[in-house]
Amino acid sequence: MPLAMAYARAGFSVVGFDVDEARVQGLRRGESHLMDVPQADMQAHLASGRFEPTTDAGRLSAADVIFVCVPTPFDRAKAPDLTYVESAARTIAGVLRPQQLVLLESTTYPGTTEEVLIPILERSGLRAGHDFWVAFSPERIDPGNRSFTIENTPKVVGGIDAESTDRAALILEQIVQDGGVHRVSNPRAAELTKLLENTFRAVNIALVNELAMLCDRMGIDIWEVIDAARTKPYGFMAFYPGPGVGGHCIPVDPYYLSWKAREFDFSTKFIEIAAETNLAMPFFTVEKLRRVLRERGQSLAGAKVLVLGAAFKRDIDDARNSAAIRVIEILCAEGADVSYHDRHVPSIVVRERLHGASAADHCVRLQSVELTDDALAGADCVLVLVGHSGLDYARVVGQARLVFDTVNATQTVSANVVRL
Repeated sequence: MPLAMAYARAGFSVVGFDVDEARVQGLRRGESHLMDVPQADMQAHLASGRFEPTTDAGRLSAADVIFVCVPTPFDRAKAPDLTYVESAARTIAGVLRPQQLVLLESTTYPGTTEEVLIPILERSGLRAGHDFWVAFSPERIDPGNRSFTIENTPKVVGGIDAESTDRAALILEQIVQDGGVHRVSNPRAAELTKLLENTFRAVNIALVNELAMLCDRMGIDIWEVIDAARTKPYGFMAFYPGPGVGGHCIPVDPYYLSWKAREFDFSTKFIEIAAETNLAMPFFTVEKLRRVLRERGQSLAGAKVLVLGAAFKRDIDDARNSAAIRVIEILCAEGADVSYHDRHVPSIVVRERLHGASAADHCVRLQSVELTDDALAGADCVLVLVGHSGLDYARVVGQARLVFDTVNATQTVSANVVRL
């Protein structure tokens, strides 16, 4: 949607295709399902005719450029699941015509464009690089970030040949300010660029998460240490610990890279250890909470825990792969009485069983509760998992008996606060 809105703002006619009829109907009514897409903007583009949501794949044949922006999750074994890419490619192949450009944006392993996307597209009887053009340009969107948008974030692009790269760069330059399009030699380089960006974040987050666990044993404040280290004007970039990583990129992308590396008889041990560290953080968070409660003479089982935040990061409404939800699931499995508040995420689905093939069949839906003084005072612990702005954390600390802050949202207050 942010990409569609960017081209509509630039004056292009944009067709937004999706197989989800309910979502498309909502878009036609002008209902935005993303905080980063203002409803008023979308309604203006609908009214002008520059944006047309549809479930009719035939409308794709009228486009000069087709962007593929579909999810790329992993399966239960943490192997790449390209089901959505393959399905999109089959849909496009059914309507593909000569001279069209197909641009894949979905994060994926090096080789996907050439090994998966193109063979399916060529079932149309057309040849890539001869009849139509193909390139890869990874999505670069930071949900909730108002400073960096599609228009002012440089784009990387690599086509299967010079013509594909030129055509892709030209269309991207229409929305990216100051000619911020960086060309690479081929789709594989562009695909690996995105994996490097996200693996870099995952590895550095894992480093500070591991240090947070060490600091917990040593009795040192990890937040104080990071704040001190970031005073160095060179050679250091601040990353911060938390209850785990979430979203559709950071928890997933390192596994895409590790999976592809095995094809070349290469083991990405460093990356895999980092992923394991990040996966362990929800469990560490619960264990520390158990210890904190025990020190106060209370068991985790039966404790009333009010969680603040369910989204995968601050100031967004997206709860995909949320570490906060993982923590809530572990708490429920341990017998805690859990409620949560998140003004951006009105309800969540949590598993009552953590493991086993049937775990997904045993789920309950929780509704966000109002953050009243009674709710704060009635909890044995208020657990801050997402540091949404706009919350009065001084009030939270003032009303709560105990606050366990995993993201340093309460940094300006200290009474009754335990930090990760």
